[in-house]
Amino acid sequence: MSVLDAPAAGSAPKDGGRGDGGLVPLFVRLKLTLLRNGLLQSTGRRAAFIGSAAVTVLVAALQVLGLVLLRGHQDADTLVVLFTGVLALGWAVLPLFFPGGDETLDPSRLVMLPLRPDPLVRALLASSLVGIGPLFALCLLVGSVLATAHGAAAVVAGVVAVPLALLVCVALARAVTTANTRLLTSRKGRDLAVLSGLVIAVGIQFVSFGAQRLGQGGGLAALEPVAGVVRWLPAASAIGAVGSASDGAYGAALAQLLVSAAALAALLWVWRRGLVRLMTSPDASTLAASGPGRTKARTSGAAGAPRFGRLLPEGRTRTVVGRSLRYVVRDPKTKTAWVSALAVGLIVPLLNAVQGTGSVYLASFAAGMLGMQMYNQFGQDTSAFWMVAQTISSARDAYVELRGRALALLLITLPFTVLVCVLTAVVIGDGTTLPGAVGVSFAVLGAMLGTGALGSALYPYSIPQDGAFKNVVPGQGSLAWISILGGMFGSGVLAGPVIALTVWLHVSDRQDALWAVLPAGAVYGALLAWAGLHLAARRTAGRLPEILAAVSKG
Repeated sequence: MSVLDAPAAGSAPKDGGRGDGGLVPLFVRLKLTLLRNGLLQSTGRRAAFIGSAAVTVLVAALQVLGLVLLRGHQDADTLVVLFTGVLALGWAVLPLFFPGGDETLDPSRLVMLPLRPDPLVRALLASSLVGIGPLFALCLLVGSVLATAHGAAAVVAGVVAVPLALLVCVALARAVTTANTRLLTSRKGRDLAVLSGLVIAVGIQFVSFGAQRLGQGGGLAALEPVAGVVRWLPAASAIGAVGSASDGAYGAALAQLLVSAAALAALLWVWRRGLVRLMTSPDASTLAASGPGRTKARTSGAAGAPRFGRLLPEGRTRTVVGRSLRYVVRDPKTKTAWVSALAVGLIVPLLNAVQGTGSVYLASFAAGMLGMQMYNQFGQDTSAFWMVAQTISSARDAYVELRGRALALLLITLPFTVLVCVLTAVVIGDGTTLPGAVGVSFAVLGAMLGTGALGSALYPYSIPQDGAFKNVVPGQGSLAWISILGGMFGSGVLAGPVIALTVWLHVSDRQDALWAVLPAGAVYGALLAWAGLHLAARRTAGRLPEILAAVSKG
């Protein structure tokens, strides 16, 4: 008999021996208690929850209003079907990127409890309906029905479709999360958060690109072929049934509801099997920790990250460069920031260039995104910064430390910035302004290196280890905003002379002299970085105890 099938010791079930009576309300109360206790932990967490809830309700209300205004539009059914399809996709994918967002998504916490699979599935499904996410989905589904329901049959179909589609979304999220629970709670599994930055960055840009193309085409009617396929996929098929019933296609409406109902049954079955396997089988994630592969991993290095540093002479600079590059490869938070910056820095200029609305100078956006990685350098070390602090006894030590970190950043940033500038110029077909764009990018990058080092010394803050997207511990948010926003504004001002020179050459119709901006921007950016590193070194050497206390709070 497994843990899932064993009755509670010393207890007598009140529901005919099944032992599951009252489990659903118990789990709902547990979910509410977890939410309440979480809000009582800190004022920052309470404010974040209230703020996110208010924003969610506002966005949901505006979406419902917009969908209601679409009522009677010939393409309303197309839009709501696609909305529901995207909603279902989000419920399937987002739990993989935000595994720490809801502790109740981890069923391994219930392994030692004598719970049967079927009542456990029902209880977890009910508790999953409590939260901001289900409320948002419910509003969207209700608005979709209001936009497309015409006639009594359509209203009846809508009454069935809304809860059915919502349950499919929740069951889909639960099934996916349960199947990947041990992956998500492992060290390597948390690297999935890196993909989220890339997915979000790429997704937003391509949605913008698609919306502009859609406006140039035939409107929503151009999406009808896609909607024709999506309306037969769960949970969009449930909402599609409302439109079919409104058109008098009652057979198609019934078939679409059955598709979603069958999908719900299949998801619950998969979820149940996943729960049984998770809660009765041993965790093999560390079985091979001491095997031959472990020895090989120790000798192979960190995916080659420190090899760049081996080109430097031995000493502190080489050590700092190697350590910084290892952070980029190994630390999930650092990797997430780098992947997001690289993706956004490349996509924004190129997509604008493809659409014919960009400029080669927009490629300097990549330098700005990557330059932000220089901010809060000591916070990236978290509590391990005390080991670095033991090696800093003078401003010279602090300067070499900061210089090594800046050099590690430049090893990635410089070639990437040049690559983005060249690709943007090729796509636009404007090679004349390429030297000016590269020069401006170098000036911006140098300014951000200098201000980032200074901000790291004056406004350090701790980066919490829990949660892929928690980048500031409660109470230090103001430090983060001052450091980043102040540094970005200061960088723009400091890079002003090179920008002004470039503008003057364009206004005076002397584009042939833009080649001079490249060396000017490189030299000026290097001077800004050098000055900022020296100023930051003196501040770092004099504020080591304060910096150590600030970055160790997480």
